[in-house]
Amino acid sequence: MSPLSRPSRFRRIGLCVATGALAAVTAAAPALAADPSPTDHRDQAATAAPASDELSASALQREHGARQDAQAQNQAQNQAKPQAPKRTYKGRVIAKPNLLLRDRPTRSSKVVGSVKYGTVVNIFCKTTGDNVDGNNRWYLLTDGTWAWGSARYIENIGAAPRYC
Repeated sequence: MSPLSRPSRFRRIGLCVATGALAAVTAAAPALAADPSPTDHRDQAATAAPASDELSASALQREHGARQDAQAQNQAQNQAKPQAPKRTYKGRVIAKPNLLLRDRPTRSSKVVGSVKYGTVVNIFCKTTGDNVDGNNRWYLLTDGTWAWGSARYIENIGAAPRYC
């Protein structure tokens, strides 16, 4: 081997140190993941600036610990935040004997079902459509099938639905 192709003694030592540090971090990873009280090492990792191109073993450990802590915090936040329930609106059918449900908010659209008088229905949103006895609002109902019912024949329970 020529002297130029042989790695220098310092480079070999540096590679050995880096390999050992990587092995230590890999071995410590399960212990860090099982720690119930993760500590925040991000500030320490940000302030540690190695003097050479190669990271020291402690800097590698801090960087790895900071990544694991960030992942654990993200998982904890995702589990701690329940999905916000979507706002549902309710109404009572006041059409006798029943309310015809349609596939579009028009009087000429196809009838896809009906709901009996006095039934409480879930309303997703409202829109404007054909005029029914002076009321041009239609509600999109979510009971079983998505169908439109004239707001003229549905009495709101609570707040009025939002627009679609």
